[in-house]
Amino acid sequence: MTRTKTGISGLDELIGGGLVEGSTILVSGGAGSGKTIFGLQFLYNGVAKYDEPGVFVTIETRPRDLRLEAQQFGWDLEELEKKNALIIVDAASSKAGLPTSEKYALRRGFDVSTLAEEIYRAVEDSKAKRLVIDCISALGMKFNEPSEVRSELFRISALLRELEVTSLLISETIDPETHSRAGVEQFVTQGLISLNLFEDSGTLKRNLLVWKMRQTSHSLKKHTFTIGKNGIEIKSRKSSTTKSR
Repeated sequence: MTRTKTGISGLDELIGGGLVEGSTILVSGGAGSGKTIFGLQFLYNGVAKYDEPGVFVTIETRPRDLRLEAQQFGWDLEELEKKNALIIVDAASSKAGLPTSEKYALRRGFDVSTLAEEIYRAVEDSKAKRLVIDCISALGMKFNEPSEVRSELFRISALLRELEVTSLLISETIDPETHSRAGVEQFVTQGLISLNLFEDSGTLKRNLLVWKMRQTSHSLKKHTFTIGKNGIEIKSRKSSTTKSR
């Protein structure tokens, strides 16, 4: 089975050597757990290490702030954008009712159909192999019923699979006992990775757990990770595995 290596230190060995190529994975977690960094690192590694172009769809963070966040790890997104190896789709400005000078952006208002059109254009223009949407929780705020959220997310997931990109859908959680905000996001994706921020003896720490990963064996244990100058680094340890179906 063809794999898409994340390049995130310690992760690929927990998921059978990488994500299944063309799959859509939900990455969920609370505020400060490292979700956006996880998505940026996945895309940056794709270009820098594996020669795979990528698209970052930002719904809640304006592109300028996203580029600044990446710089702290030495990831020069603007340089990749100049080479058309990375495209940032600005959906945040439209959602906030603000103007934008970005080449790829929603300019006819914020809705799922317009978002899908811009994703398609960006993937086609860059020949992207990887894509991140940060974060899909914002889509759920537009609908009253979980069934509506599930329907729209299924449309996006189907589009991504048609485009044959390996994708991360980032979702914010409020309750640590849940996997997503609307409670349905995990059912339209082929994998689920949760990032957690917790207190241990008065110190905040982070851990990661792979809840499901279809068509591949994966770790069943929680793994602590740190965010350093090179991004996320997972402390690997021997663990039992299972194969999701």
